[in-house]
Amino acid sequence: MSTAIQSVQVFGRKKTATAVAYCKQGRGLIKVNGCPIELLEPETLRLKTFEPVLLLGQERFRNVDIRIRVKGGGFTAQIYAIRQAIAKSIVAYYQKYIDEASKNEIREILISYDRSLLVADTRRCESKKFGGPGARARYQKSYR
Repeated sequence: MSTAIQSVQVFGRKKTATAVAYCKQGRGLIKVNGCPIELLEPETLRLKTFEPVLLLGQERFRNVDIRIRVKGGGFTAQIYAIRQAIAKSIVAYYQKYIDEASKNEIREILISYDRSLLVADTRRCESKKFGGPGARARYQKSYR
C-alpha cells in the first residue's frame, strides 16, 4: 500500500474563475497551468498568490508539490481562486496524511488572516432586468 501516491485534489473559486489544485508528496514545487508561481502575471497581484506560503512558512510546503489548473473569469478573479486553492489543498493534505492538530493550527492561521483563503465568496453579478439599462437602474422618466 505504500506505493500509492499521497495526493488530494481541491478547488478554489472566485466569481466565474475556478482553480483546481492537485497536491501530492514532492519537493516544494507550486505550478499554475504548467508555469512556476514566481512567473505569474500580473506582477502586482503575484504577492496575493504567495500569501498562504508566506503565512504558513516555507517548511510546511517543502514536502508537497501543488499543480494548479485555472480557467474562467478575469485575471484578478483567477489570482483569488489560485490562492484559495493553494490554502485549501495544504489544509486537506495535512488533514488526510499528517495529523489533525497541525491541520487545525494551519486552518486557524489562515482564517485569522483572511477568511476568503478557505471559504468561497458567494457574491455573483446580478442579472439585468427589463425597463432599465442594468440590474437596478431604471430608464429616466419623461413627461412630454
